[in-house]
Amino acid sequence: MDDQGPRTRRRGAELINAIHNAVLEEVAEVGVGRLTMDGIGRRAATPRTTLYRRWSDPTEVLLDALLHTHPMEEPTPGADDLRGDLIRSLRLMVEWAVSPAGRAVAVILTDPQAAPQMSQALAERVFAKRGGTFTSTVLRHYAERGRFPAERLTPVVADIGEALVTKRMIDTGTPPTDAELEAIVDQAILPALGLGAGESFMGG
Repeated sequence: MDDQGPRTRRRGAELINAIHNAVLEEVAEVGVGRLTMDGIGRRAATPRTTLYRRWSDPTEVLLDALLHTHPMEEPTPGADDLRGDLIRSLRLMVEWAVSPAGRAVAVILTDPQAAPQMSQALAERVFAKRGGTFTSTVLRHYAERGRFPAERLTPVVADIGEALVTKRMIDTGTPPTDAELEAIVDQAILPALGLGAGESFMGG
């Protein structure tokens, strides 16, 4: 008999959200190696049999939670504000990084035992399905509409913003300010595309 503590009757999205929240909290506390269906169930006040109806193991629960909580930037439909869209994308990254999902990913990637196998799963089953690195969706959107030559959008350029935000957070332990995000866009991403801040607003 499962000893999961007090339970409430929940179904559908409410139940899934509770389980997703529980697994993110659990992995942040115990790490990937000690993540269990019992632990997730106790935190979600849900019997483990309910978890097994949808997921085969704790890692599957975790990846599903990370996929459903991972944000994706939304470029301006008219593709007329590249600079603004890039800044908003980096701001979205910062908000995600300090969220339960972002903290869970940080735990995973700094766990020497979990990182090797989980990094690829995260890349393929979470990040790739949400546009890749932050700013990638925006950059592809503008390249496809001829706002800058598509060949300038290399993997290195796609990674610049995310890499600099991550370095800033590692170095200081605090999220970058809006002014610092603007500097990353103006001094790193746009120049790498051959553009200046003023040019990023131009339609062609």
